[in-house]
Amino acid sequence: MSLVTLLPFIVLIGAMILMTRSAKKKQQQAVDMRNQMQPGSGVRTIGGMYATVKEVSEDTVLLDAGPGVELLFAKNSIGAVLSDEEYNRIVHGIEHDLKSDVVPDDASSLTETDEPSDDASAASDDKPIDLGKKDAPDAAADETAEAKADEAKADEAEPKKTDGESDAK
Repeated sequence: MSLVTLLPFIVLIGAMILMTRSAKKKQQQAVDMRNQMQPGSGVRTIGGMYATVKEVSEDTVLLDAGPGVELLFAKNSIGAVLSDEEYNRIVHGIEHDLKSDVVPDDASSLTETDEPSDDASAASDDKPIDLGKKDAPDAAADETAEAKADEAKADEAEPKKTDGESDAK
């Protein structure tokens, strides 16, 4: 056999080795993550349930899912061990220090000058802005509606053409 005929088999075997190696690496990371669990850690199961670890044994984990709700899960069913910040954000809706993430209401704080410009002061007058339609286009629309109504009346006065069908029986 020549090298050309063996090349596809060599490439196939190399791809299989690389795939199994990456799968083993992911599996080892999951095992390490599950071994890091300790009581008080927030976890997400592979089914999507969020709970707090109460007890950890060799193959099982006792989870506290709420007041008076304790569930026994296999260690393999834990999908992720969450940080305290992430667990509180998801489960309790508690955000981290929001004062550091303040977003200004307007863009004036983003400009270089601290003095307001004349354009900005003119634009910030407390006059309400009318966003409604103007009266002139409404009058034109009424005129076109009246013209269409007149055409419809004229059409009714003229005898209509039929394809040979009659309503009489």
